[in-house]
Amino acid sequence: MYSTEIDGERVEFGTSGFLYRSNKLMYDRGTGTLWHQFRGVPAVGTLVGSGMKLEVLPMTLTLWSDWLADHPDTTVLDLETGVYPADSYASESVNSSSYFAYRSLETTMFPVPDRSEELDTKDHVFGLVFGDEARAYPISSFEGSTVINDTLGGQNVVIVSDSAGVGIRAYDRGQHVFTLNEGGNEGERSMTLTDESGADWLAEEDALVSLSGSAQPLARLASRDAYWFGWYAFYPQTSVFSP
Repeated sequence: MYSTEIDGERVEFGTSGFLYRSNKLMYDRGTGTLWHQFRGVPAVGTLVGSGMKLEVLPMTLTLWSDWLADHPDTTVLDLETGVYPADSYASESVNSSSYFAYRSLETTMFPVPDRSEELDTKDHVFGLVFGDEARAYPISSFEGSTVINDTLGGQNVVIVSDSAGVGIRAYDRGQHVFTLNEGGNEGERSMTLTDESGADWLAEEDALVSLSGSAQPLARLASRDAYWFGWYAFYPQTSVFSP
């Protein structure tokens, strides 16, 4: 997910129908430049070489029931956008989507030139990039409520997930080392972490917040959710996290 504000101006994007390394290319409606959907930079057109890069925003892939419980006033994008008929998303199963069959296949729909056998082609990974360093965290690393303290590209991070292995979020951890507070915070659905001094922090959407109020919040960090083949195609220098 990206911010569409560039140099103080809001830019509108559309889907081009073209693919690069089996990943969609979008275009901006102002110049018609094609942009890499995965890296948020111009790929073909007048803006190539401009140095423009879309800001990656934090995102959370979670269960609708969990999201609604945490955000009961949330709004939902209507399927009747006027671009595609709503019934084009219909399928035999209420739990599936137009890409349900593709997700269940082990192979990709289109060729990908650079591959790695370190993980299976469609293994689901949580990805972080800082500077020139990239790291993929297999979703299997987050089975059960998990807290991972790590350092990447000089950035200290803590990554948390809930008991279902979804709702994964990364935060700046400063100089702290966190563990999961098994007792949690009564009345709160958010995860509670404990630092090395015994102080408790609440993992909120935007930041880790000190429950005692004795420290500044620690910011949420931008991340990506991807298949392994897609992540490796754009970050071939990536490392893979191993507990």
